[in-house]
Amino acid sequence: MDDRLIVALDVPNAVAGLDLAARLGDAVGFYKIGLGMLTGGGLGLANELKQDHGKRIFLDMKLFDIGATVEAAVRGLAQFELDFLTVHGDPQVVAAAMQGASGSDMKILAVTILTSLERSDLDAGMIRAGDLHEITVERAARAFDAGADGIICSPREAAAIRALPGSRLIVTPGVRPAGSAPGDQKRIETPADALAAGADHIVVGRPIWQAADPRAAAQAILSDMA
Repeated sequence: MDDRLIVALDVPNAVAGLDLAARLGDAVGFYKIGLGMLTGGGLGLANELKQDHGKRIFLDMKLFDIGATVEAAVRGLAQFELDFLTVHGDPQVVAAAMQGASGSDMKILAVTILTSLERSDLDAGMIRAGDLHEITVERAARAFDAGADGIICSPREAAAIRALPGSRLIVTPGVRPAGSAPGDQKRIETPADALAAGADHIVVGRPIWQAADPRAAAQAILSDMA
């Protein structure tokens, strides 16, 4: 297994998630479980895949709240002994999350700018003017200064973030095999290009779980990565 590939279990519930993991078998060792699965037994699935099947787990919650609430939420999630947890990249959120994760091995990853967004989306959200790439890199630098173990960014910002002083883990969603539909992602690259840009892990969802043969799709991506 090449744990640089993280498969997003963006399926309706834990039963479907277990079924997909069984179909992927030993081809995949690292899974992402996000908000869409939360009401479908996502935490239970994360625990089962981790404890019973020996898989690594990335819990993609993108937490954002006042510091005390974020710290409490992260402390509660740390008890599941998961591998990665996302929070928004605002420095005060990152600092609170790091406090909550203290004493555990769970890594806190800060979200910079979602890979589904482009400059027009930032304008609609009243986020300051400026180049999206530069804003993403600046948010990464501030998150690292606040103590983040790593960053979530698109592959297109990975190289610039890797060049930052004290750069740590870089995890890139928005990865699509050549010829795949982009879906709602706007800043995409291929698996090989994302890794070449400096990503430690890539996240791939629909090109795998929507495939007629998910295991074959995953293996094709692993071949591209190699």
